[in-house]
Amino acid sequence: MSEPGVRKIDAYALGARPLRYFDFCMAGFVAILLLSNLIGAAKLSTVGGFTFGAGILFFPLGYVLGDVLTEVYGYARARRCVWAGFGAMLFMALMSWVVVKLPPSEGWPDQKAYEAVFGSTWRIVFASVAAFWAGEFANSFVLAKMKLLTQGKHLWMRTIGSTVVGQGVDSLLFYPLAFYGDWTNAQVVTVMITNWLMKVTWEAVLTPVTYMVVGGLKRAEGLDVFDEGTNFTPFRASLS
Repeated sequence: MSEPGVRKIDAYALGARPLRYFDFCMAGFVAILLLSNLIGAAKLSTVGGFTFGAGILFFPLGYVLGDVLTEVYGYARARRCVWAGFGAMLFMALMSWVVVKLPPSEGWPDQKAYEAVFGSTWRIVFASVAAFWAGEFANSFVLAKMKLLTQGKHLWMRTIGSTVVGQGVDSLLFYPLAFYGDWTNAQVVTVMITNWLMKVTWEAVLTPVTYMVVGGLKRAEGLDVFDEGTNFTPFRASLS
C-alpha cells in the first residue's frame, strides 16, 4: 500500500517526465562507485585481527543507492545509472593508466607511490568493471521483480534479497577473474565468501537508512514506480 500523497504508477507511464531528485541520486551513485574503487581498493586494513580491503566499507553503499534507485525510480532509470557508472569506471581506468605511464619530472620522488596506489593491472580493472556491471544489473533486476511479486510490500526483503544475488554475482566474477592463478584456490574461495558475507551484512545493517531514504524520495516525487511493462534487457537506454 502506497503512502498518502504517493501515487502508484507503472514505469512506462513516466516516459521522460522530469524527476526532482533522480539526477542527484545518479551523481551520488557514480561518485560512491568511483571513490570506493579509487581510494579504498589499494589499501588492506586489519581491525581486531581481521584483514580486509578498506574499500569494502564504502563500496556496498553503491548497492544501497542502486536499491534506492530501482525501488523509487524503476529498473529503466537504474539501468541508466549502471551504464553511467560503467562509463565512468572505464574513463577512470584509462586516466589512471595514462597518468601513471607519463614519465615523471626529474626530481619528483613519488612515482613508485603513485604506481602502487593507481597502477592497477589490466586484469584487476577488467575484473572490477565486469563484476560491477553484472552485479548491479542482477541486483536491480531481482529487486524490481521482487517488488512486483510482493506488490510493493516488505522492502527489507527486497533490498537484502537483491543484494544477496547482486553481491554474489559481483564476488563470484571479481575474485576468480582478478586473482585465479595468483592466489591459491582456497584463498580465492575464502576471500570471495568472506567479502560477500560482509557486504550483505552491511546492507542489512543499513536497512533503516534505506527505508528512510526510499520513503523520503517517494514522498518528494509523489510516485511509487512498478516495472509492470518494463523491458529488462540491460542493453538499451530507453526509459521503459
